[in-house]
Amino acid sequence: MTQQKEKRIDVALGKAPGDLAIVNARLVNVYTGEILDNQSVVTCGERIACVGTDVGYAIGDATTIIDAEGATLIPGLIDGHAHVAWLFTAGEFLKYAALGGTTTIVTETLEAYPVAGLAGVLDFLASLRDQPIKFFATAPAMVSTSQATMGIDLSDLESLLACEEIVGLGESYWQGVLQNREVFKPIFAATLACGKKLEGHSAGARGGKLQAYAAYGVSSCHEPIKADEVLDRVRLGIYVMIREGSIRRDLAEIAAIKEMVPDTRRLILTTDGISPRDLMEKGYMEFLVQKAIDCGFDPVTAVQMATLNVAEHFGLDDRIGGIAPGKFADMVLIPDPQTIRAMRVISKGRVIAKDGSLEAASRRHRFSPESLKTVHLPRRFEPSDFAVRASGDGDTATVRVIEMVTDLVTKEAIIDLPVANGEIQTGDAGDLSKIAAIDRSRTPGKFFTGLIRGFGLARGAMACSAAWDTSCIVVVGADEADMALCVNRIGELQGGAVVCDGGRIVEELALPIFGLMSELPIDELNEKLNAIQRAVADLGVAFPDPLLSLIALTGAAIPFVRICEEGLVHFKTGRTRGVICEQ
Repeated sequence: MTQQKEKRIDVALGKAPGDLAIVNARLVNVYTGEILDNQSVVTCGERIACVGTDVGYAIGDATTIIDAEGATLIPGLIDGHAHVAWLFTAGEFLKYAALGGTTTIVTETLEAYPVAGLAGVLDFLASLRDQPIKFFATAPAMVSTSQATMGIDLSDLESLLACEEIVGLGESYWQGVLQNREVFKPIFAATLACGKKLEGHSAGARGGKLQAYAAYGVSSCHEPIKADEVLDRVRLGIYVMIREGSIRRDLAEIAAIKEMVPDTRRLILTTDGISPRDLMEKGYMEFLVQKAIDCGFDPVTAVQMATLNVAEHFGLDDRIGGIAPGKFADMVLIPDPQTIRAMRVISKGRVIAKDGSLEAASRRHRFSPESLKTVHLPRRFEPSDFAVRASGDGDTATVRVIEMVTDLVTKEAIIDLPVANGEIQTGDAGDLSKIAAIDRSRTPGKFFTGLIRGFGLARGAMACSAAWDTSCIVVVGADEADMALCVNRIGELQGGAVVCDGGRIVEELALPIFGLMSELPIDELNEKLNAIQRAVADLGVAFPDPLLSLIALTGAAIPFVRICEEGLVHFKTGRTRGVICEQ
């Protein structure tokens, strides 16, 4: 028994005074579903020593006392599926995220792995430590459109699974898993052998395919967008993380599930990532719990969905998720059960936020030189690199095109285009642009150029080094010279997002950490992103988040046709093909 635990027991027995006491609170007991009046909580160090109506014996002269005056005390909120390795650092993120009552975050690490390997993931994990709140993480499964980044190396996985903060294997897209069973079978087995979780991604899976995916041992999914999809998964024992974040907002549609199941303990609230704008304007997990209440969920149920349910899923309920002796002293004081507005946020036994002001400074991490140099282009790109060559001597060619169906969903289109001097011509083809994926770290400089319709670019180009699930820079352009300028500028910046028009760089955002993240404060980062959106809108793109639309074009998560440095990848078949239909 540790000395700290012995001291905590002494406090519970009244043999030593506690460090912090919250008195006169209405306490939401997530274990029983009760709201208990006249409750007090006494802490010892980072953990809770005792809870109840009569714990005055544990309060001494040196105990800091917070009189709740009848306000409601809930456990600290938990986001069970976040993407912190995109845009901002943890230190800057927490300056907003911690204000509303979030005290634990479980984040993916898949963004850093393909571009920086195990060392990069370990550096990222180091950036999450010694912060005002707790971070856990999942190891990257690496379902990818590119064979170069398909599947995490087993030795790397074993190293990560040995880390205490790694609670499982991150999201694995079901189509890629079923199409590459021999790749993922040992990865899943190694994770389960360590007693850790398999996080799922079952968008569109149903019937036998959903059953097969669940049979691997996948225990959660954040992809359902309708109540009946939630029900299908919950009936299989899968925890469903109801997504309400910047990529999708599904809570209002899914809220009907509360009338369909008598037991909501396998329902979880999550963001699946949040943009700087939403973080500043809406807040973080407190926004989700409030919206769940506004959508008709019982307040205690809504709190459970962002606390105990998450903790139980990850096997962390021995330390977080509720207010009880031995648990971390993570608590949020709110006006009443229906109003999720943090008056005080207590994390690891200390007040870190009060009435919207941060009381505890986040830590700025010094990333390694290797993490700041992940763009390894072997040469400068030229406009001619983005020519699409035709096969044969004909004056037309039948080609495959990525067609935007929505701002994220695509399909394959087959069209005929003219050929001149051996090159496919796109100038008179309407809303047709070039798109290229360029490997920046695994096989640096390897690239593939394709065609895309419906992105909206009338002129210029845009590029970003944060292409999903790959080690690529992705660039879309109506002009090859502007495409080359974008890519070369990203190389100079060592990562970023760049918009070019007429041979000029009109906007850029440097992302020097892994080519994914900036150290800018959240408000400045938001201004940069807004400027990029305005610049791209001026070029003709009407998508609500054009940068997201761009980087998702390499991802293995959203149907149906994507691009990587190897070619065009069709999700239904898993095959990689060229532009020319004979290929």
